[in-house]
Amino acid sequence: MLSKKKTLEAIDVMAEMFPNAEGELIHKNSFELLIAVILSAQATDVSVNKITPALFEKFPTPQAFVEAPLEEIENSIRTIGLFRNKAKHIKGCCEMLIRDFNGEVPQTIPELMKLPGVGRKTANVVAGDAFGIPAIAVDTHVERVSKRLRIVKQSASVIEVEKTLMQKIPKERWVDTHHRMIFFGRYHCLARAPKCETCPLLYLCEEGQKRLNVNEKK
Repeated sequence: MLSKKKTLEAIDVMAEMFPNAEGELIHKNSFELLIAVILSAQATDVSVNKITPALFEKFPTPQAFVEAPLEEIENSIRTIGLFRNKAKHIKGCCEMLIRDFNGEVPQTIPELMKLPGVGRKTANVVAGDAFGIPAIAVDTHVERVSKRLRIVKQSASVIEVEKTLMQKIPKERWVDTHHRMIFFGRYHCLARAPKCETCPLLYLCEEGQKRLNVNEKK
């Protein structure tokens, strides 16, 4: 596995490649971000961004979602995968926001995780992007990049990936690192066709070197 020093070296290269990396979900406040992240589970940010402007115009507050029939919420997010479950989660989430948090999005990860439809990844994204709380959200890109670069064990669970990254990366860099790893995975180290030939991290990447050697032998 990469040492702490080599891990930071890799993150620094990603920072040079994507200096302006940030969350790509369109939102105006913490509530909109919360709903957008719930919608983004097993869906692309692009697909979520297509529906949220109209969604938030129609339902600008937790109260608006609570007062709406479930079927109306479903119809508003029908193009998103798992829309029925997500509509239930959103309605339940908004009910809890009003009942337990005075209609405001809580600012701690444990409190965020109490909300329906909010797992650890969603809580970390909202905490980091909405409130600047140090957190690393492990999505499919972060997990893939971490394992390809051998920052973590290949057998590591999502929570183990998160803990290892937190150990190897300074706390003040967690949020930025999360976004840079996502951009690196989304636009360079792709799942099916990673750009190993042009990758500035190839010298650190055991998997990339193996891929190129296999291709050369074909």
